[in-house]
Amino acid sequence: MNDPTRADTRNVRTPRPWLMLALGVAGQASSTVFVSTPAFLIPLLHTERGLSLAQAGLLASAPTLGLVLSLIAWGALSDRIGERWVIAAGLAITAAAAVAAMFVSSYVALGALFLVGGMAAASPNAASGRVVIGWFPKERRGLAMGIRQMCQPLGVAIAAISVPVLAGSGGIPAALAVPAVLCGVSAVLCAIGIVDPPRPPRTTADGEAVHPHAAWRPYRETSLLWRIHIVSMLLVVPQFTVSTFGLVWLVTELHFTSLAAGIVIGVSQFVGAVGRIGVGVLSDRVGSHLVPLRWVSVAAVAVMLLMGVASALGSVAAAVILIAAAVVTVADNGLAYTSVAEIAGPFWSGRALGAQNTGQFLAASVVGPAVGALIGWVGFPLAFAAVAVCPAIAAPLVPRDRELAVVPE
Repeated sequence: MNDPTRADTRNVRTPRPWLMLALGVAGQASSTVFVSTPAFLIPLLHTERGLSLAQAGLLASAPTLGLVLSLIAWGALSDRIGERWVIAAGLAITAAAAVAAMFVSSYVALGALFLVGGMAAASPNAASGRVVIGWFPKERRGLAMGIRQMCQPLGVAIAAISVPVLAGSGGIPAALAVPAVLCGVSAVLCAIGIVDPPRPPRTTADGEAVHPHAAWRPYRETSLLWRIHIVSMLLVVPQFTVSTFGLVWLVTELHFTSLAAGIVIGVSQFVGAVGRIGVGVLSDRVGSHLVPLRWVSVAAVAVMLLMGVASALGSVAAAVILIAAAVVTVADNGLAYTSVAEIAGPFWSGRALGAQNTGQFLAASVVGPAVGALIGWVGFPLAFAAVAVCPAIAAPLVPRDRELAVVPE
């Protein structure tokens, strides 16, 4: 099957793929810093500004709500006008929202600007993946997308290191200077440096289709994208279970010290980020993104069951199991993302990737309260075992490579 996302590039300025990847990573990481910043302002808002945890948490959730509301719209816009200006404009608006938020005194206005900034910050989520996929050959996309998927932990890490310190010394304006500067600089760099991947014309001057994907309607003509979206939403459950409740599990259930548990969590996040690259390289080696996606689903079942067993037995191997779980449960992201773009084709990839991210964010928003309530009801061992049901359902839903035959060449 020919690559549906590539086109004739003889008359198009061809950039260096690794430069496109670097700009995509910079844009995505910068937007993630903005989205993550309010969460690291919660201690300041609660202890010094007198907001309840519920009120501070509501402010912290505003950027994520903005992401969910606008991902598909940004994707549709990138399908229509290209990725370069979508990414640059979104980052510029995010920077402007961060600057404006530095000067407001009302928490309602602050929340509104967080919401608007989050809506704008969705633009690199929806468009930067298409830039990477469009300029990298199929046999190297796994590695490239694995690197791109490190944007989220990189952005969170930058926010975690800088925001609390600056907030403690200079308040909210000082903390917001970090995402404002990063998004502003990234907007300029992306506007100057990004070259849109070539997108073939839909029709000739006479209105006749000239590209096999011109009449392709992936959501109507096949279930492939729907199934990958569902698989990804199911695999979000163990991912966010581990990231949300891993620390409290080690401390309260297995009696790790706070320092020891923090070290384990830090190591697990780092190894998990590197693991995204490793599974991307694996997919390049086996020549398929879907086969490793199925393997990851099965492995997620195993690690969640092992966490349940370790919790029941109080095993000292819990730290190793948690690190393994952190690697496995994030490994699907790049595989699914790349598969969605390739199946959607050059005229639908923006919307499809927006839908992919939207589904994952919606599923993630349910994990905290749902799994937290389950842990309170049945305890950690049975809750972890119950979470293993989600990847068990996901594994058989992953499409087979032979099913890709329906995708236009």
